[in-house]
Amino acid sequence: MQTELLLSLSTLAALAPVALLTLRPGAHRDAAFWSLLAVALAASVLRADLALAPEWHTSLSGALWITMATSIALFAIIAAATRDAWRLTPLLMPYLILLGAVATFWQQAPERPLVPAPAVWLDLHILVSVATYGLLTIAAIAGFAVLIQERSLKNKRRGRINQLLPSIALCETLQVRLLAASEIILAIGVSTGMATQYFVSGRILAFDHKTLLSLLTFVVIGALLILLRGRSGLGGRRAAHFVLLAYLLLTLAYPGVKFVTDVLLA
Repeated sequence: MQTELLLSLSTLAALAPVALLTLRPGAHRDAAFWSLLAVALAASVLRADLALAPEWHTSLSGALWITMATSIALFAIIAAATRDAWRLTPLLMPYLILLGAVATFWQQAPERPLVPAPAVWLDLHILVSVATYGLLTIAAIAGFAVLIQERSLKNKRRGRINQLLPSIALCETLQVRLLAASEIILAIGVSTGMATQYFVSGRILAFDHKTLLSLLTFVVIGALLILLRGRSGLGGRRAAHFVLLAYLLLTLAYPGVKFVTDVLLA
């Protein structure tokens, strides 16, 4: 137990330097940033691997560690592909550290075995589910950045944090792209979940909390994308609120359900 706690705390400590680096005056997407981000990614991947060893299981702690590792990996790709997207680091890393703290606190919660199912469908379902949650995590961070920036404009005060974050236009662009990617991958996740459920029970859908919340998330994201493409005037703060709503629903469906089953009902 002591070793596991030290590993968890070390992982959290590895995420802090890259967040602190972006707070310094004149910070850039330079070699120091990439080096520290690589350290954070390596530490989170190692911790997730140890949490899920020797095989995948349904613990709350394991789910949060794999969420952290996936989010950092996806963020590294986005930061490399999109100029100034790296400026979301001061918001993303503290949030992931918070998730890691929750994972550390509940790491002794009992685990439940996976439902027996064909490995190919189950592995694919887990992969796309984690990828969806990682993408939507970054989209939610971009939405939160929009709220901060718009509040600053409304109050006519531009604080230190506003200077660090990307522009509203870039955050909104990231939101749309990440939502579109999340919707596609979530559709695959729902399909693979149906296939897995069919092999397990002979039914296509099991109307439990996780399934219903995932489907509701799919509907909310789809509706938001339609509204954004339809020039409905939905944007800025209102769009960010819908993004955060979608993230809340998926959070309830993924780690939320695990918290109820592994902690509250254990």
